[in-house]
Amino acid sequence: MTTANASSSSTNSPTNTVFGVPTGLLATAASLVLIGAFLAVVYDITNVVGRRDQFVLLAAGTLALATVVGWTLRPRYALALAVLIAAGGFAAYFLALPESQVALLSPERLLADTFALLSGLSALRLLSADVWALAVTPGPVFLAWYLAVRGRIAPAVAVAGSGLGLFVLTTDATGTLTLLGVGAGMAAVGFDGIDRFGSAGGQLDVLTVVLAAMVVLSATVTVLPGTGGSPVIPDEGVADQPTVEASLVSADDRISIVGSISLSPQVRFEVQSTSPDYWQTATFDRYTGDGWVRTGDTRDYEGGRLAGPDGPSRLVRQTVTPATPLDSMPAAWRPVAVSGAIENETLVTQQGNLRPDRAVEIGETYNVTSAVPQYTAASLRRTGTDYPDEIRERYLALPDSTSDRVRDRAAEITGDAETPYDKAVAVEEWLEANKEYSLRVSRPDGDIAESFLFEMDAGYCTYYASTMVVLLRSEGVPARFVTGYTTGERVGDDRYVVRGLDSHAWVEVYFEDTGWVRFDPTPAGPRQDAESTTLSDARTEGQTGVDTNETNVESNETEQPTTTANDTATPTENGSEPNGTPIDSNAPGPNIDERLGITPTGDGTTEEDEGGGLVPEVPSRETVFVGLVGLLGVVAGVRRTRLPAHLRFATAAYQRRTDSPADDVFRAYDRLELALERDYRPRRPGETVRAYLDSLSRVGVDERTRQVGRLYERAKYGDGVTRADADEAVAAANAVVRARLPLVRRWTD
Repeated sequence: MTTANASSSSTNSPTNTVFGVPTGLLATAASLVLIGAFLAVVYDITNVVGRRDQFVLLAAGTLALATVVGWTLRPRYALALAVLIAAGGFAAYFLALPESQVALLSPERLLADTFALLSGLSALRLLSADVWALAVTPGPVFLAWYLAVRGRIAPAVAVAGSGLGLFVLTTDATGTLTLLGVGAGMAAVGFDGIDRFGSAGGQLDVLTVVLAAMVVLSATVTVLPGTGGSPVIPDEGVADQPTVEASLVSADDRISIVGSISLSPQVRFEVQSTSPDYWQTATFDRYTGDGWVRTGDTRDYEGGRLAGPDGPSRLVRQTVTPATPLDSMPAAWRPVAVSGAIENETLVTQQGNLRPDRAVEIGETYNVTSAVPQYTAASLRRTGTDYPDEIRERYLALPDSTSDRVRDRAAEITGDAETPYDKAVAVEEWLEANKEYSLRVSRPDGDIAESFLFEMDAGYCTYYASTMVVLLRSEGVPARFVTGYTTGERVGDDRYVVRGLDSHAWVEVYFEDTGWVRFDPTPAGPRQDAESTTLSDARTEGQTGVDTNETNVESNETEQPTTTANDTATPTENGSEPNGTPIDSNAPGPNIDERLGITPTGDGTTEEDEGGGLVPEVPSRETVFVGLVGLLGVVAGVRRTRLPAHLRFATAAYQRRTDSPADDVFRAYDRLELALERDYRPRRPGETVRAYLDSLSRVGVDERTRQVGRLYERAKYGDGVTRADADEAVAAANAVVRARLPLVRRWTD
């Protein structure tokens, strides 16, 4: 009998709905949206690392399995299955690690790596990011969807939200997906609450307020520092644009390619070197479509000699003296030894670059010995294509979203080239000849290289270098993206002054038995003119920090030109550089790069590209969305607190008498009804005053209040009221209303 009654009660209970849709169904759907946001983040990662198709199959299979299990297995068995799935995924990840990495594993290392991931280290930094992404997905997805299918919405949101939260902490989740996930999670919990406890008045308001608060907070509060930029080098320049230096040289382990950019003429450091060169700071191997990531970890420099190039080399010794604090260690490729003030605080990346463990302060001189590769065009042309596995895995990878037209264009450009060297030269020359150089560009949507190839007429070095790497990898030639500084201004036989405007990005191509060789596809002619003009304008304006004693030209009739080394490091057929210098001098390419796009004029203003100009900044769609959600939350919060009703009730504390006794009675009753509505319930449509007061008599409505009701009926429907009646009604209303406003009562006592 008990079971039957319970069943009958459950069957007859009304279903809560929002806009006619059952709230239970809405809660499950919102849970699926949250899981989808988590999957979308992992999808983006697997697209970059080349496992997109495998991930789609894995995700679909996991959701299908969770649906079936949700209908058949009890929670304890499903939880055990989820643990097995998660354990199997991580076991596969560890088995996929290279032996060199497995040898480094220890509890301390695992703890440090976990903390690094949770404090802003992108998952794309992991060497085996593809296997890791596939490993972390099935467990939480299976468990979250299983719980949602079973109607356990809150635990489902907790599991899926934790998965998404991990990628928020690693900075891999975009703002849009974070907003979507937060909104879906809160909606799922809110709809589930309405489904369980009803929506009588307040539940929907609470849901709206909490949802709006979470969306606004997730969009405006930065939990962890973002990537890119520099705490040392100011990220500022002309026209309020970010500087090239801060976005390239000082980017940490991830570079996002931006739109318009500016230059800094400030002196950064001086180099005393036995030979001029490019001063390299970082190398990036993983292309994401909108930027670059440096994979792998760093290790302490423990003294001694580091590994040199694969082939012949010569030693170049440099002494670097910072003029401003540096968060990088510029040096000629390839550094093999370090000494000086920062020696014991130097890190070595897996790509072979040097990094300081702290900022190198002004005057903290350090010494670097580099083994600079030696080669000729003929020697590079003779190299084969039997690349080591590590080179293939790291430096031939492209996102799965790379389009066929990019690969077709690469094949078209290199059509007559038979060797990797000839292909590199063909791509370099094609980019120099077919694209203009400008700093005034709009950041394109989608893949940077594809946009630069087919949609953009101009760009700066990051666009040129990124596109060259993508084209070469499409043709099976290992290449990587490199940042640093060009030579700078020569102030002596072996001394160079390097400014922020010398920051640059270029390309390195791998050749067997030689190693990494520099190529520079960015056009050099207009850059050198822009350097002279930019520096001249800075001096004319009296900017400080743009000169040293050696570069100060105030007493000279003409300005000293900056270094005018040859335009590219590409060797010629006879083994010498285009200017006739023997190749073992390894003369660097252009001494500046990021100087165009805004051409300074004589009056100190800038000449913008045709069609340029200042336009009002339109808020992004995300900003508008967050603003609207915040406004909706405020409205719901006001409703929930019943602030309008409270304000209306506060205004009822006093009543000014009029010449009409009837109007005074009507006003007195309205004030009383506000008090009754606040304490008990409002008068229903069609309910008479007498019926309303009678229904409240059992909860304590006194005779004085009922008398005001009778006076109201007499004034409205009877033979009217006298001034004495009106005074009686006003006095009764004053007593009732002011009793509910303690502050007013205190003032009137």
